[in-house]
Amino acid sequence: MSETKKIFQYDASFELESGKVLPRLHLAYTTHGSLNAERNNTVWVFHALTANSEPLEWWHGLVGEGNIFDPSKYFIVCVNMPGSCYGSISPLDINEATGKPFYRDFPWFTTRDMIRAYQHLKEHLGIEKIYVGLGGSMGGQQLLEWAVEEPSAFEHIIPIATNARHSPWGIAFNASQRWCIESDPTWKDEDPASGIEGMKIARSMALLSYRNYHTYDHAQQSHTSDTGHLPVDQQLFRSESYQRYQGEKLAKRFNAYSYYFLSKAMDAHNIARGRADAEEVLQSITARTLVISVESDILFPVQEQQFIAEHIPGAEWAVISSQYGHDGFLLEFEKIAAEIEAFLTPPMEPPAYAQYLFLSSRDKKGSPKP
Repeated sequence: MSETKKIFQYDASFELESGKVLPRLHLAYTTHGSLNAERNNTVWVFHALTANSEPLEWWHGLVGEGNIFDPSKYFIVCVNMPGSCYGSISPLDINEATGKPFYRDFPWFTTRDMIRAYQHLKEHLGIEKIYVGLGGSMGGQQLLEWAVEEPSAFEHIIPIATNARHSPWGIAFNASQRWCIESDPTWKDEDPASGIEGMKIARSMALLSYRNYHTYDHAQQSHTSDTGHLPVDQQLFRSESYQRYQGEKLAKRFNAYSYYFLSKAMDAHNIARGRADAEEVLQSITARTLVISVESDILFPVQEQQFIAEHIPGAEWAVISSQYGHDGFLLEFEKIAAEIEAFLTPPMEPPAYAQYLFLSSRDKKGSPKP
């Protein structure tokens, strides 16, 4: 299995939706496998908010040796989003106009700006058509933008737990998280660690939308002491410990600037902006489409994927069961793999997934079962 981690340098001016122009930009990307002679075996994976360009780390159940997207058969590409802190242009990079890091002056990218940057990488890699594009959450938002912007780019698309425009509900979550960062006294400092304590709280808040009541009730029920005999003011609750742990965990690998600007990019996501009604825009997608929902998702609820599936011509829609809420798109990889396998058969010779005995949530017409 060949693996390549590289930086793509685009040495030409790049105009953002905001009208700001960057003199150049760079993208960090990872590939696995090789482009075949026919140039028709590319699988383009889009990552979510705080992930990176290495899907084997966070989607190992779908991508990798022995999985449905095996590098021995496919050329797998994943790009780190502009604004992230994993190698692509970011707020910690030097602003050529000032000679100092961008920090809060970073010219944030929308999801549409992101895919327009990826188009240059696609050309650089010699990819003529992408066999499968897939992504969940913010990754799915980017995928939909690209499938609208360049319908001929994809043969198949698989948007998962995502939407055609970010909802007022989702924006409220993100705005409240940015408020946490802005309230950190260090946020106005010009330092890579600025706002990090606020970001910890923001992440704690985000976890509430990524999971749900039942997830916490199942996994965070008892006290961390497991005694219940401590005075009330000394009791340590497992769910409280979990929230703090998740904030600290993200702070060790991310920064508040990237979190801040990527959340703004998510909020600006709207495939209809400057085009037409969302229904009409979705009808312009020509790729064969499978839309996947997680039934317990409260951040990107099922009706958002239903809307997408109803308006993309010939789209199929699958709803998978999960106790994990929105995070189910990362954790229920066996169920997702089974749906993808069914979708890609017979166009693709299926791998040996006989061990997965999950029932499909789609009937023969592609509608979700009740």
